Amino acid sequence: MGWLFMRDMGGHATPRAYLDNQFTYEREQHRLTVLASSMVGSTYYAACERIEASGERQVFAVICLTKTSTGARDGCTFGYKDMDETVGPYESDCPASILDELTETDYRHAIEWRLRCRANLVRRKLEKAKPTPKPGQTIIFDEPMRFSDGSDRSRFEVVANPKGKAPLFRDPESRAICRIPAFRKRAYRIVHAAIVVKDTADG
Repeated sequence: MGWLFMRDMGGHATPRAYLDNQFTYEREQHRLTVLASSMVGSTYYAACERIEASGERQVFAVICLTKTSTGARDGCTFGYKDMDETVGPYESDCPASILDELTETDYRHAIEWRLRCRANLVRRKLEKAKPTPKPGQTIIFDEPMRFSDGSDRSRFEVVANPKGKAPLFRDPESRAICRIPAFRKRAYRIVHAAIVVKDTADG
């Protein structure tokens, strides 16, 4: 399905509230209810329960890409593109609370999507468990990075960032300061700065 754009969200305060309402309805042959939902960045994830008139129950995932704008020429302030898990969405950061609600499925793309989401949850957990580099420490990446001058570097001094929380890194040879985007996704180890102990003993 393509993008749908609208001038407002029909009185709903947030994209999540609007989409929860969109995917909660009752028809003659089935009923759809959002059991759980979440916004991860600008992507909406939901566990939707579908109950057929026969009583058959299924809970599947709905994923929506969203866009908001305040200066669109046509006056549209919100848009979304919806899909379900059976098409194997590229977006795969669905929270565990939603994945846990889903019932079993035979759709290959849905199964693969769920596995990717679970793998991403594990990866993010491991990333958060990594030690946070602090100014004065040395960080050594397992895989060297190629820079514009053609050199490969893996060892950097950690430098405080006066404009944000993300640390900066200094090449110990050139003394150049650089940023390493998404550095937590890389394998690394921290070397603590040496502590110099002053000898206060007499004589």
